[in-house]
Amino acid sequence: MKLIYFIMIFLAFGIIVIEFQPLKGNNSEALEKGPWVGMKKENVGLKTATFAGGCFWCIESDFEKVGGVVEAISGYTGGQMENPTYKQVSAGGTGHAEAVQIFYDPEIVTYEDLLYVFWRHVNPTDAGGQFSDRGSQYRTGIFYHDEEQKRLAVKSKRELEESGSFKKLIVTGIEKFTKFYEAEDYHQDYYKTHALRYKFYRFSSGRDQFLKKIWGDRGKKAMRRVRKSVNVRPSDEKLRDKLTPMQYKVTQRDGTEPSFQNEYWDNKKEGIYVDIVSGEPLFSSVDKYESGTGWPSFTKPLEPANIIEKKDRKLFTVRTEVRSRRADSHLGHVFSDGPPPTGLRYCLNSAALKFIPKDDLEKEGYGEYTRLF
Repeated sequence: MKLIYFIMIFLAFGIIVIEFQPLKGNNSEALEKGPWVGMKKENVGLKTATFAGGCFWCIESDFEKVGGVVEAISGYTGGQMENPTYKQVSAGGTGHAEAVQIFYDPEIVTYEDLLYVFWRHVNPTDAGGQFSDRGSQYRTGIFYHDEEQKRLAVKSKRELEESGSFKKLIVTGIEKFTKFYEAEDYHQDYYKTHALRYKFYRFSSGRDQFLKKIWGDRGKKAMRRVRKSVNVRPSDEKLRDKLTPMQYKVTQRDGTEPSFQNEYWDNKKEGIYVDIVSGEPLFSSVDKYESGTGWPSFTKPLEPANIIEKKDRKLFTVRTEVRSRRADSHLGHVFSDGPPPTGLRYCLNSAALKFIPKDDLEKEGYGEYTRLF
């Protein structure tokens, strides 16, 4: 299919191609040929993730824009043939899918973040390929490297199904990673080395048009928020300037604000609550209830992946502390005396939160959550 687009663009711009010389990618000197499982990079503290999402030029480009992703490499995975070539894979029959292997810093971006990006850049309901590229070699897939990645992938797929964002069945496979073969040099960083051809191909494929139809402008805004917020924690000096004394005390010194004398304990407006430091979405008014404690209380998080729970042994007892993942803000505690359906009470400090009313979600970059209301 990509050959067709090459011919189209050459005709459109009056270019006569006499000979195509593959350009050497930026990754060729750093990586070995053949099966590559990322061990060298893992040895220096990076982790590996592998996704298939149709054309690897597009997926590589999408992931390399995410903060904390050190490198995304185009290649082939999920097949039987050893050392396949692009010609063999694109013709079908090898069992491989075009894929990208991602090396990322887990201190900056989480695997949950990468899953979030992945789902918002593919059509997970298409079992026959992706957009204009047809065949199993262009299927979508998540290739997990360990049981934790498998758990998170299954969980994220289930949450996407329950969100109702897609009317059709989610068919993206979740498979155990085996081998990854680096694609030929000229495929690496194609969106940089062949920018004009890449942009024409991407537009002609219909990928971005589909994604805009599903996610609207909120998809782009959500991606910008992920790229900007991934674990970017301001310095202590900047936090003191940004936060009120109570906000600083609560989020940075694990403090507790007075009950019934805080901003959101009795807030009944519709909207979502985000971290006051990073802006990561945390809770929704849909799950807020009157607990009688004088602090804002919720039955469950809006985005569980953004919540970390830790044992708190202060006050001569053991409680479960709740913190935000990216900003590491102290939020409050979770207790098992809440109402159905969860039986949980997330008791939080208003000072750790910022409320985004439902009418402001779109302009604030949280448009994907308007579906809740």
